[in-house]
Amino acid sequence: MELSQVIKEIRLVPEYRLPEIHDFIRSLGPNTEPTQDDTARIVANIMEFAGCWQDLTDEEFADFSQEITERRAQTFSSRIGEEIRYIRCLSMS
Repeated sequence: MELSQVIKEIRLVPEYRLPEIHDFIRSLGPNTEPTQDDTARIVANIMEFAGCWQDLTDEEFADFSQEITERRAQTFSSRIGEEIRYIRCLSMS
């Protein structure tokens, strides 16, 4: 990807989103330590989600939690299976 492509894409971003892009670009630099402003912004972004599940009933929350647990287990087990098959292929070579 060329720099000109990235610049074209950035020009299409709404102006109010530019601080986010600036923060992200700065975070990619060498030896960058988060500033107090960065930390405050991160906390604010996380806190947007605080309480977003408060309208769920206990049953809905339990169902949601169970589904997440099952999906994670399924993903993990399939990944382990793929890694085992890959290792077996390597050992046969």
